[in-house]
Amino acid sequence: MNLSSSPSHSQITAIDMAPTGDNVVVSNMKLERMLSMKGGNGEASYVNNSQAQGQHAQSMLHLLREILDGIQINPEADIPFVVADLGCSCGSNTIYMIDVIIKHMTKRYEAMSYNPPEFSAFFSDLPSNDFNTLFQLLPPYGGSSMEECLASDGHRSYFAAGVPGSFYRRLFPAKSVDVFYSAFSLHWLSQVPDIVLDKRSTAYNKGRIFIHGANESTANAYRNQFQNDLAMFLRSRSEEMKRGGSMFLVCLGRTSVDPTDQGGAGLLFGTHFQDAWDDLVQEGLITSEKRDNFNIPVFAPSLHDFKEVVEANGSFIINKLEVFRGGSPLVVSHPDDAAEIGRALANSCRSVSGVLVDAHIGYQLSNELFSHVESRATTQAKELLENLQFFHIVASLSLA
Repeated sequence: MNLSSSPSHSQITAIDMAPTGDNVVVSNMKLERMLSMKGGNGEASYVNNSQAQGQHAQSMLHLLREILDGIQINPEADIPFVVADLGCSCGSNTIYMIDVIIKHMTKRYEAMSYNPPEFSAFFSDLPSNDFNTLFQLLPPYGGSSMEECLASDGHRSYFAAGVPGSFYRRLFPAKSVDVFYSAFSLHWLSQVPDIVLDKRSTAYNKGRIFIHGANESTANAYRNQFQNDLAMFLRSRSEEMKRGGSMFLVCLGRTSVDPTDQGGAGLLFGTHFQDAWDDLVQEGLITSEKRDNFNIPVFAPSLHDFKEVVEANGSFIINKLEVFRGGSPLVVSHPDDAAEIGRALANSCRSVSGVLVDAHIGYQLSNELFSHVESRATTQAKELLENLQFFHIVASLSLA
């Protein structure tokens, strides 16, 4: 699951103690400046815990290729064909998908007896993203010409660049991008809604760190935040996309009409993860207020939630909008090994939320928290494999 965020943000509450040793704490930092998948190459890094996202993306390749076949080709335009991955994160999945897009478009040009243009690929995510790890995964740009690169599987057939910034605002010049691709990112909100953290509000999410199973006011606050964020996203892309271009979007979705039933996201963040926070409270390691001030800024929309925003925006035509069964986020070698499943859940959860947890309670308590997640998941391993399934909203949009 990749990330992005916007210019209006909640603030992460600082732990009520000075950092000591490895207990690194980020205080009063805006979400956009810190939200990211866990970088590096460690056991809980996104690089080593994004196999499921890769498998889910590959299962949707036929839908992506259908969309690419509808893009208008202008053989006489003396400008690069531009692809942008929004919420690229730092793993190999983004590189693979960019390669798929460019190879498919190259074949389309060649099938029409046109010389392929030069290709430009932009990898975009928040400034806190581990771009160093991502760029180290890029294949080399080789050959003396773009034609040589296109003819070789061992070299990169495009010019690459990183674009740090929130996809909830403008990132590119007007009418400059042919294809926008974004997978497993748009369910990340620009902020936790303020009223969810306000004790005076009926939306205050007391006792919880996610909206799965929360009250209606809390869920509606998250839903409104998602729709406001999506509207900003669409407004920005409508200015940046070339006429005849296309946008392929994938985000966590839900099949229930009830926003308090977050489906797979609810099982990931609202069961063992929630229980682990409660464990820390019961053990006296954190206060209940400290737990309540942490909320995961994720919302899995329904088709209706998504469609409502696109239609209200009016800038895009919906070519395809459906719920796609993605499968489990847990990739394990031994399905009968409960301990491996427990580790997989803890690492999966930490790879996407660990940066936020570290900032809120410090690195040492974060280790304790995810140790509890692993222990609890191990005892429920069979049920996890059977029930933890993700559904995704898949959308293909073009300019109206």
